[in-house]
Amino acid sequence: MVLQENPTITEPGNGGSFLRVVELFAGVGGFRLGLEGWDGKSALSGYRMPLRDRGEGGYDVVWSNQWEPSTKRQHANEVYEARWPNASHCGDDIGTVPTENIPDHDLLVGGFPCQDYSVATTLKNSKGLRGKKGVLWWQIERILREKGDSAPRYLFLENVDRLLKSPSSQRGRDFAIMLASLSDLGYAVEWRVVNAADYGMPQRRRRIFFMGYKKGTPEFELLKRDQGQQASFEESVMGHAFPIQPVRPGTVLAGQLEGSLEELSKTFNTEKRSAISPFQKSGVMVNRVYWTTDVIPEWDGDFATLGDVLQPNKEVDSSFQIDKDSLERWDYLKGAKREPRTNKALGYTYMFSEGALAFPDPVDRPSRTIITGEGGASPSRTKHAVKQGRTLRRLTPIELERLNMFPDDHTRLDDVSDGRRAFFMGNALVVGIIERVGTALLASIKANVACHEIERPTV
Repeated sequence: MVLQENPTITEPGNGGSFLRVVELFAGVGGFRLGLEGWDGKSALSGYRMPLRDRGEGGYDVVWSNQWEPSTKRQHANEVYEARWPNASHCGDDIGTVPTENIPDHDLLVGGFPCQDYSVATTLKNSKGLRGKKGVLWWQIERILREKGDSAPRYLFLENVDRLLKSPSSQRGRDFAIMLASLSDLGYAVEWRVVNAADYGMPQRRRRIFFMGYKKGTPEFELLKRDQGQQASFEESVMGHAFPIQPVRPGTVLAGQLEGSLEELSKTFNTEKRSAISPFQKSGVMVNRVYWTTDVIPEWDGDFATLGDVLQPNKEVDSSFQIDKDSLERWDYLKGAKREPRTNKALGYTYMFSEGALAFPDPVDRPSRTIITGEGGASPSRTKHAVKQGRTLRRLTPIELERLNMFPDDHTRLDDVSDGRRAFFMGNALVVGIIERVGTALLASIKANVACHEIERPTV
């Protein structure tokens, strides 16, 4: 990884064929960086090598949206606009943006917030599930539905992996509703839980990524043809982006999503009060039938570590050092515990226990997952701490950006605090993941175009 200056990202050229992209819930632009690259360069090469030859085409983000409901000041939006000042970017609540104001596009991407996706209400007056406020999944559904024949051919979405088993009362219900709604809109879906560190990236960050393929695309037809067979998991876009060991015979489970969305919301996985979700780490769904299995990553490339992203101590401000006065508190929070605690609200005492965390964090392996509370000097169980020489310190904003494979100082603005920059990275995704999927999707599209041209009869 190399230190980067803080230039403005250039827009794609006009040569070649570009997939038009709309980026929702954009944050500080992780999807855009993974698809377009930083000034056209690849995250996987430390932003030194071209992401792809512009003459061969690629991705062009034609519209983006970012809005944070919990803050008056839109910090992430400010960063996005500073990095892409000439972009068609919207900073309004997506729920207030008419679909006709969103340009037609080929690929819709976004890491939408994880919420309660219940649709138990009725569709009275065309509202109900689609009118439920604050549940941002339904904004995606609304855009796809209202676009109709102009809806994008491809979807690329991200969420926390607990989506596969939420809510606790109906394990897997939320994901089942999403799959069924996408199927009703004409999409086949494949999903994969990916830990970035399993594929050589510097952070152990596990998220679910799922791709949607509109009926009529070659990818839809391939998933429909394979019907959950081995090729569905190994030869798909996700399979090429994230290689796996061969799927073991007999481990693929099948199921069907029956009933309306409202009925699914009320009845999915309730008959036996099962505590287990039917959805495993990988799967495909076509026409409301799904096939799912656990998979084992296979990677023979290099592995990045926390140590690879660290700045030299001479470049780190002394405010990031952990002082002796707070060390005892750090040790306590990081250490193993078994102690009585009292719930003051309910008035009972219970035994609290938790295991120890490494302190300082080992630098010879990928880091733990960054969370939104990473910033600030106060002692914390979840913040990272590293030992460099005799110095024990927290991670800098640049190091947090590098763990997500962002360019150095991507989130730096004069009026944005280090704590807010850490919050951005706790919410962000690993850019290298997006790049690998984007590259695999382009390869799939180009391969199918080539096959179509080869098979075209000679006149």
